[in-house]
Amino acid sequence: MKGPIPADKISEIRDRTDLVALVSEYVTLKKAGRNYLGLCPFHQEKTPSFTVSPEKQMFYCFGCGEGGNGFDFLMKASHMTFPEAVRHLAAKTGVVIPEPVRSATEKARDGLREQAVRINGMAATHFARSLQASAGRVAWAYLENRGVGAETVKEFRLGYAPDAWRSLRDYLARSGAPLDLAEKLGLIIPGKDGGFYDRFRARLIFPIEDAAGRVVAFGGRIIGEGEPKYLNSPESLLFSKGRQLYGLNRAREEIRRQDCVILVEGYFDLIALHEAGIRNGVATLGTALTRDHVDLLRRYTRNVAAVFDPDEAGRKALARSLEVFLAGGMQARAVILPDGRDPDEFVRASGPEAFHEVIAHAPSAVDYYIDRMIGSQRSFEEKQAAIQAAVPFMARIADPVSRELFIRRVAERVGIDEGLLKKEVSRGVPASGAAVPVSAARKKSAPLDPLEWSLLQLMLEHPETVPEVSRSGILDCFLHEDLKRFGAYLVERGREGHGQTLSIQDLLTAWPEDPIRERVQRLYVTASPYDPGMVDKIRIDAVHRIRRRWFRERHRLLAETLRAAQDRGDQAGSEQLLRQKEGLLKEEQGVDIKRSKE
Repeated sequence: MKGPIPADKISEIRDRTDLVALVSEYVTLKKAGRNYLGLCPFHQEKTPSFTVSPEKQMFYCFGCGEGGNGFDFLMKASHMTFPEAVRHLAAKTGVVIPEPVRSATEKARDGLREQAVRINGMAATHFARSLQASAGRVAWAYLENRGVGAETVKEFRLGYAPDAWRSLRDYLARSGAPLDLAEKLGLIIPGKDGGFYDRFRARLIFPIEDAAGRVVAFGGRIIGEGEPKYLNSPESLLFSKGRQLYGLNRAREEIRRQDCVILVEGYFDLIALHEAGIRNGVATLGTALTRDHVDLLRRYTRNVAAVFDPDEAGRKALARSLEVFLAGGMQARAVILPDGRDPDEFVRASGPEAFHEVIAHAPSAVDYYIDRMIGSQRSFEEKQAAIQAAVPFMARIADPVSRELFIRRVAERVGIDEGLLKKEVSRGVPASGAAVPVSAARKKSAPLDPLEWSLLQLMLEHPETVPEVSRSGILDCFLHEDLKRFGAYLVERGREGHGQTLSIQDLLTAWPEDPIRERVQRLYVTASPYDPGMVDKIRIDAVHRIRRRWFRERHRLLAETLRAAQDRGDQAGSEQLLRQKEGLLKEEQGVDIKRSKE
């Protein structure tokens, strides 16, 4: 396992990287003024909107909003982790990254993982050879009956575990593999006599690979009679079924290209789609969808078409999955195939075009859940039961905005007062969720205020203005909380002496996931709209306009509060509010006098 990469080395690699040359390995770029243009590799477009700035060493797509530096580009284009991207560019730029001295325990752990990968690879080879041998004829016949061809067998590395007690065990022993580690990987099981016997016997074998294509586990389907029908490797130092998706290593490029993933449940469902030319599918491994699954998929797309059964089990699976999709920020569609068929049956009987047609007309998972699971109830008792079942589900929706929208839709569909339903849901919201009121969430996620952003942009492009903006105290008048925080960050950096050298990298590190990040990226690949000779005038005007708007908002709030106090007959409160209003007017007049002297 590699150690942490020193920050100075990361900066050196970033500074040495030729972003135009790097991007040109993936995208055809053409010179356009000071920048380069090309078709975006992250979404489909006909007119180039993907811009690379050699001066700033930044890229930005005006079509989809993706942007960043060389590390960001590799992470998005080649699905690398950050350390992988750094090491890849280190090799390109000739920067040597010092490796820390590892302890004996760390070396042993890493060595054990490498050995485990090697043993799983040996097992996959053994199963593949067994499928080609005479013992595998029964498995071949089964595959042919399921419509699986030789090319798909080879691509997915399918195999066969012979109907024998020690076939794999003896092969591993002859190859010198440590049997105690093979046991920990779930390949063999201890016997009563102190020896080992094979876990997988008389089964069609599906090697389970990680994103790098390494075999981390196996799934086996019984050939003939027997239980369980499907048997998976137990969890091990290489395998966690809640973090693995079958077929992802083969589907990820097509998922990115189509900007959509098809999620199914079984090995054969996924293989049948692949056999039919549908290459953007993945399958869960006999477990419910997890947040780790969603985080894995979100590296490639935020759009998912999830196939569910129309029965009670499918209904429960939809509810569980929808909760995870909403928490992970995924746009999900609920795909229910006709006549209760699974993807394997449907695509073999009706073809890929019919399957694509069903997906194209599939409703959003939210709509399906509300319309079919809640809104279809007719009697008073049915509606009451449906709402009682939905309330705990809605309370578990972590994002306050998504939760409020969901509540509104349910209230409209069922015909219940929205306020009452919201009150019922709020009782079950965890403390962490209740801490963020809906109004605050709306304010935080609201579009960036153009007036406030214009002043911040001026501070970014002309750092010499930061001290004047700070002295004016105008940041206290910002209405958008995120922009206020960003402005405070710029002021603080100026006080620390970084005002003249504030880099794009510092900004992107400080705001890794935010609309502000996108604005900053866009700013650094476009020409400045400000005339250098007009900077002071623009700053003074922006400060004045923001302050005037702040006073208007304060006057409006005071007027509303005063009316409420007068309506309830609160004379003392009304007098206090009138004094506040008078003080606010004097403060505003003082600002106007100061403004006139500037």
